[in-house]
Amino acid sequence: MKKKVLSVMLSVAMAATCLAGCGEAADNGSASGDSGAATATTDAGSDASADAGSDASADASADASADAGSDDSGAGKKVGIAMPTKSLERWNRDGSYLEEQFKGKGYEVELTYSDNKIDQQVKDLEGLIADKVDLLVVAAIDGESLTQVLAGAKEAGIPVISYDRLIMNTDAVSYYVSFDNYTVGKLQGEFVIDQLDLDNAAGPFNIEFTAGDPADNNAGFFFNGAFDALKPYIDEGKLVVPSGQTTFEQVATKGWDTATAMNRFQNILGSNYSGGEQLDVALCSNDSTALGVTQAIKSDYAGSNSVLITGQDGDEANLKNIVDGLQTMTVYKAVANEAVATLDLGVALLNGETPDAGLIDASGWSFDCAYDTSSYDNGTGIIPSYLLVPTVVTKDNIESELVAPGYYTMGDDGYPHPTN
Repeated sequence: MKKKVLSVMLSVAMAATCLAGCGEAADNGSASGDSGAATATTDAGSDASADAGSDASADASADASADAGSDDSGAGKKVGIAMPTKSLERWNRDGSYLEEQFKGKGYEVELTYSDNKIDQQVKDLEGLIADKVDLLVVAAIDGESLTQVLAGAKEAGIPVISYDRLIMNTDAVSYYVSFDNYTVGKLQGEFVIDQLDLDNAAGPFNIEFTAGDPADNNAGFFFNGAFDALKPYIDEGKLVVPSGQTTFEQVATKGWDTATAMNRFQNILGSNYSGGEQLDVALCSNDSTALGVTQAIKSDYAGSNSVLITGQDGDEANLKNIVDGLQTMTVYKAVANEAVATLDLGVALLNGETPDAGLIDASGWSFDCAYDTSSYDNGTGIIPSYLLVPTVVTKDNIESELVAPGYYTMGDDGYPHPTN
């Protein structure tokens, strides 16, 4: 079964269940993506059937019914799903999609949103554990804050799937499902290498880094993936960082906040580029920070060249900037596929299995995913991980990577818009 098509078309159905007040805020992590993530948003709405074709819609609906609607194997078992917030459409879609699919398998589901409040998420998890759920799927607000409450889950024998963001410092986590976050950054770094032809060009080129939220474990992986790819050229002198800010701590952005990123970058431009010095690259870990950096460059950069700006998530405002030539690329994460992987992993755990690499072939996923047992240590040991592969999106491939699969539609205004 074509799970990627299924995931997109099921998002069509799920979009109808989202609250009317779903926000347009950028996904922080991811991406984030999220991709927030955010992470990237791949919610689908009423336009998707027209975009993907009525035949595909009918086929997907039939597949969804067969794959999720008639299975009662989960009867008598309960799944707890803890999402960070309803203010980002990405988490609304993920939560609603997972809820519908587990229910379709016959499981009872309790879904919580914590309004981006750590204390609230702890209380929500305490409630789910008290309600004796058989499985927890948790997208943490703060990966460092759930150690005590998840100890209660382990004591109760409840397996925990860490969803999108790795939960730290607890041995209660059974598995991690996310995108290959180091690869997200690596793709950004490799894009810079290719665009500047660093293996052949003499340089030097000036580059500045902007990373994500220190509370988000993914942020370090994003930054390290990019920096590790570029470090040989920095050591060689082909890449120069005039601000001297080259550590994650120096370039991190609390909350992945656009205004914070903008203010910091305005200071960098004022201190290091006010005399017309050329900035060649602004490497930003995600789209919300890239949006702030782009605004700073538009208002405060004295140079005349086009600055190469990276991002992650495929946020609508950033895709507009890519079309307009203001941002150069974004790394896109199809979060609908992440939810599919989590569903199949969860079902295996609820069936008493111990999933491994074989789950990928057994599930028949059409999207790329790797089983990793070496990369993600949460402070108590390596967490077995299912890591999906992100995609580089530029102005040249927006149609093929985002519009053709049905994640976005191309509007009459010439810009891509989420299909929800």
